[in-house]
Amino acid sequence: MNFSEVFKLSSQLCKFSPDGKYLASCVQYRLVVRDASSLQILQLYTCVDQIQHVEWSADSLFLLCAMYKRGLVQVWSLEQPEWHCRIDEGSAGLVASCWSPDGRHVLNTTEFHLRMTVWSLCTKSVSYIKYPKACQQGVSFSRDGRYLALAERRDCKDYVSIFVCSDWQLLRHFDTGTQDLAGIEWAPNGCVLAVWDTCLEYKVLLYSLDGRLLAAYCAYEWSLGVKAAAWSPSSQFLAVGSYDGKVRVLNHVTWKVLAELGHPAAVSDSRVVVYKEAEKSPRGSLGRPACPPHRAAESRYEVAEVPVSLQTLKPAADRANPKIGIGALAFSADSCFLATRNDNVPNAVWVWDVRKLRLFVVLEQLGPVRAFQWDPQQPRLAVCTGGSKVYLWSPAGCVSVQVPGEGDFQVLSLCWHSNGDSLALLGKDHFCLCFLETEDGGGSALGPPGSLT
Repeated sequence: MNFSEVFKLSSQLCKFSPDGKYLASCVQYRLVVRDASSLQILQLYTCVDQIQHVEWSADSLFLLCAMYKRGLVQVWSLEQPEWHCRIDEGSAGLVASCWSPDGRHVLNTTEFHLRMTVWSLCTKSVSYIKYPKACQQGVSFSRDGRYLALAERRDCKDYVSIFVCSDWQLLRHFDTGTQDLAGIEWAPNGCVLAVWDTCLEYKVLLYSLDGRLLAAYCAYEWSLGVKAAAWSPSSQFLAVGSYDGKVRVLNHVTWKVLAELGHPAAVSDSRVVVYKEAEKSPRGSLGRPACPPHRAAESRYEVAEVPVSLQTLKPAADRANPKIGIGALAFSADSCFLATRNDNVPNAVWVWDVRKLRLFVVLEQLGPVRAFQWDPQQPRLAVCTGGSKVYLWSPAGCVSVQVPGEGDFQVLSLCWHSNGDSLALLGKDHFCLCFLETEDGGGSALGPPGSLT
């Protein structure tokens, strides 16, 4: 496992291109494009103000930079560095910007969600979509890029409109019957659209492409409801994380619950492997710490004997957005594993075996889990806790890796390269790349529990 040098970064804006050839990072108002393998700078673009959002087009030929404070979007071309496009929303303002799947249209949402504007880079034409809803996840493109599902709010009711991305014509428009729609997401196969309601009312709705209601699911009433939802890459399962600390897995045939996955504070199943991160502070000959005081202590994973009690957090009952329930969940690329985080057990990541619908592994960290993400090519999970280490789990074992460098490099977020051979580690003001050994290279990125390779 090798690390690159540390580079400057602003607002954790660092993304690999979809084809895996490039890495874009932002330093205030500058956009830097590097070769993803050598990290050599290929292009350097200067925007008119500090960049607040950056996004690659699907074909990796264009980069979108949004400056929300200015109401501006600038688009840059990799093939023609002298060409660029500037989109000014003027007095309407700007709160969100994204690419269409074809990489030739930019979708901007104005302040107060008055409208969504579709700008064509090819014909310079403009289309307007009214009433986009201000919600957690109100825009979703189908995986094949043919359709856009948009949550709308008009006359105090929730609607979903489905548009054809080739000409932005309305295909379907229907009332969802939700109290306050919170999110929508297409299944990866593009056949089903999942819609979920505000946390105040537990409601999950499944719609077909033509707007027919296929199923409605409600786990309980009179309590906080859905907090997160995720489709499996195979489209066979929809995992729904709730404020009651459980994940319900719905199947794609009957849309009934296959399993309720609880997250208790004590793990007593002897079949579950619990990895606990433990500090390992090397001592000098006189009993003093052998490492400099500004460096974090080394750590490694130890396999704990069950039953194991996990650290819990008592949420503040008198505040909004309490730290309870399933705040994050994600399926592995092969749909065999599901990783979850229960927000009132903040130091733990739970890994479930989807084939057997049971808990497989628990990783208990020394600090609260900030983010986790699956390798896009194999069942390998990367975890960060805001410290100077990155953690990797696979069915072969678990490792804790210290990020080298001057002082403490705090890993706040991370993202995988599309082929899974490298990992971008993002801090507050810096980032670096972690290159992992592959089987083709004669080694494995993971060895026995607690080891480094």
